[in-house]
Amino acid sequence: MDVQPEGDAPPVLRVVEPGELVQVMTEASGTHLLLTDRRLIVASGERLALDISFSELRRIQFDIERQRPATLVIVPEDPRHDGAIARALGRANDGTEAP
Repeated sequence: MDVQPEGDAPPVLRVVEPGELVQVMTEASGTHLLLTDRRLIVASGERLALDISFSELRRIQFDIERQRPATLVIVPEDPRHDGAIARALGRANDGTEAP
């Protein structure tokens, strides 16, 4: 999908370049994850936490544990760049709110 930011659109869409195609955009606990045909972008509010091409990506780790929120960890190949962590809030298996 070709996305252009509009009035109430998430700020992360401002970094999408002309002609760049957004494949997936999701949000968890205030952190936006954007996957385009060129790169992976993670932003929290106005702050851009990670903006890397696929060739700069080392690892994506998705941790799901009972009684805890799911955690997505994105690790870039270059150790000079900080990784990004997104925690998804939801319900624990027993129906209570996850911490």
